[in-house]
Amino acid sequence: MSLPDIISKLSTQFGELCSVPVEFRGETSIKLGDAQRIDEVCTFAKKELGFDYLVDITPVDNYGEDPRFLLVYELYGYGHRHHLRLKIEVSEEHAEVPTVSTIWCTADWHEREAYDMMGIRFKGHPDLRRILMWEGYPYFPLRKDFPLAGKPTELPEVAFTNPAPLDGGPFVTVAGGKDTIAREPRVRIPETDSLETNSRLERRRDLGRADEQHGNIVPNK
Repeated sequence: MSLPDIISKLSTQFGELCSVPVEFRGETSIKLGDAQRIDEVCTFAKKELGFDYLVDITPVDNYGEDPRFLLVYELYGYGHRHHLRLKIEVSEEHAEVPTVSTIWCTADWHEREAYDMMGIRFKGHPDLRRILMWEGYPYFPLRKDFPLAGKPTELPEVAFTNPAPLDGGPFVTVAGGKDTIAREPRVRIPETDSLETNSRLERRRDLGRADEQHGNIVPNK
């Protein structure tokens, strides 16, 4: 079955629910008009169109827009070797969609990660709990309003009780610059949107000073 045939069958089955297919660099995407029917569309895609593998589910935070979130389902069929991307929009107020874990087992962890990092819930999931952060963690780290340097958070059941922010990161690459060293990843300060100077060159100097303090003098090359 060719990809145009697949798209035609999907559009015939679901009519106006499916947007006009968009092709970019050989990849085809279709946006669905009703997020609550994603399980219905995915069931048809697997049973009738041969998409037997769910590659990934990717949540996107379009902070400042409404609907805020976009869920992207990457499908692949081993029989016909075609890719298909399905997209649904999810509002922040009603951030819950049907699970597809009953269709593809791989959706189990994909949906748990989307819930853990973005706060999107999946109705009917057999075990919807955090997969990276601990239970009771109050934030969703991949939302765009979450500070890049993290938030101080009390870690449960550990040997210390001090807040544990994300130390020294994450990092962002600085565009431009006179050379590759100037473009090294640096820490972005959320409050000011400025950049700390911690490029590779400065790190080398810091390491050199540390070696000197400990008597580990390394000859210059």
